Amino acid sequence: MEQALELRHRQLFHRKHFKPVFTLDDFHHYLFSEELNPPLRSQVHQDMTAPLSHYYIYTGHNSYLTGNQLSSDCSDVPIIKALQNGVRVIELDMWPNATKDNIDILHGRTLTSPVELIKCLRSIKEYAFSASPYPVIITLEDHLTPDLQAKVAEMVIETFGDMLYYPDSESPKEFLSPEALKKRIIISTKPPKEYLEAKNVKENDGDTKKVQESNEAWGMEVPDLQTELECAVKLSYIKTKENLKIFSFPCELHMFPELDVIFPSHKNCSQFVDVFFLCRFTRINLLRIYPKGTRFTSSNYNPFVGWIHGAQMVAFKMQGYGRSLWLMHGFYKANGGCGYVKKPDFLLSTGSDNEVFDPKAISPVKKTLKVKVYMGDGWRMDFKKTHFDPYSPPDFYTRVGIAGVPADTTMKKTKAIEDNWMPAWDEEFVFPLTVPELAVLRIEVHEYDMSEKDDFAGQNCLPVSELKPGIRAVPLLDHKGMKFKSVKLLMRFEFA
Repeated sequence: MEQALELRHRQLFHRKHFKPVFTLDDFHHYLFSEELNPPLRSQVHQDMTAPLSHYYIYTGHNSYLTGNQLSSDCSDVPIIKALQNGVRVIELDMWPNATKDNIDILHGRTLTSPVELIKCLRSIKEYAFSASPYPVIITLEDHLTPDLQAKVAEMVIETFGDMLYYPDSESPKEFLSPEALKKRIIISTKPPKEYLEAKNVKENDGDTKKVQESNEAWGMEVPDLQTELECAVKLSYIKTKENLKIFSFPCELHMFPELDVIFPSHKNCSQFVDVFFLCRFTRINLLRIYPKGTRFTSSNYNPFVGWIHGAQMVAFKMQGYGRSLWLMHGFYKANGGCGYVKKPDFLLSTGSDNEVFDPKAISPVKKTLKVKVYMGDGWRMDFKKTHFDPYSPPDFYTRVGIAGVPADTTMKKTKAIEDNWMPAWDEEFVFPLTVPELAVLRIEVHEYDMSEKDDFAGQNCLPVSELKPGIRAVPLLDHKGMKFKSVKLLMRFEFA
């Protein structure tokens, strides 16, 4: 309350007849203040001393693109934006420039316009730790001749200097921790031979099945996780240099994440790994999933298909937008938004009978989340009076639900409040959770339209494990993930 009074008094300092009392307006201001009454913890609070493989890592894909995958400009601007938002893995595709004497970053064999590699490296150096002190990983897709590869090595060493991480040995037993790698830059790239093998597999696969493109604006729902898991029954294998064969998901719906592996040490591994062994595999190794190349409009897939199997690097196209990307943004608000989220214990250990976590199994309810939606405010300040309806005030309703394992995934909604810029719903929803550690609370507000598609009025996604119990101010964001200046919901969270 002292913080509320101090903040409110600073705002009212120049008013005449000022009296330092806590008024009804002060109380309203406190309730709707994200600064004073936030829904989440804002500090890093998880153990950051475990190996990197014990964390989910905020990962971008084709980080240099400003728009679609075929004809948009390449730039360092989306890289800067991603780093400022806490993304920790940046991907750069390196190609020879037109005169074959320098290195450009672009999406190869498309109409995308290039940006120079050195410009991207310098921007990464400047902004790498603007949002988080924990390590940044740069994945380099190498399409270069040996002389240009040597030039890249010089650029990287000269640009990053002491920030660059060098492993102490060629075969470390395990990865270092985020804490040990603070303020360090890690370079990850594939040897040319390995790259060519993986490329051939991807090209052959692309000829067999076209993936349905998802025009994922706010109106497209997140691809159903249960359906996508069922689509993963067919396994196609990619052989790595360590002779470990891993699979990709030839899914017929909106998602085709392919898998890539970075090994700290795996000399004698020659078994096939399927979906039921990934949890064991990812305790030691880093697993990366990335979107199918046919997602030309920069759409994304359901990220939980990777997270529930322990994949650390679920790579997303941050230049796109839609519900899947909202989930990604929300998931990484956990742990102070530092870009590293500790995986749950059940993904880091086996049971008494050496069993691993099965995301499709029906487990007992661990925790029940009660969410009450009281009211919303701020649209009248951030939108024109005619934005939602040219003739009358808006008819808002709220959708509330859970994204997570299939058993927990659901969406519910309030009634629509007619003709009101400050709607009061006062409705409560109960969500039994079998895996609360991975659950994300989804919140959306829409304006009911009888004759046309309902209008979008804001969204937010919040990690359930980070929610602060009690009545909280929940800010709403636009479809691109940018926070509205004034729009917030007043909600209550309770756990049982």
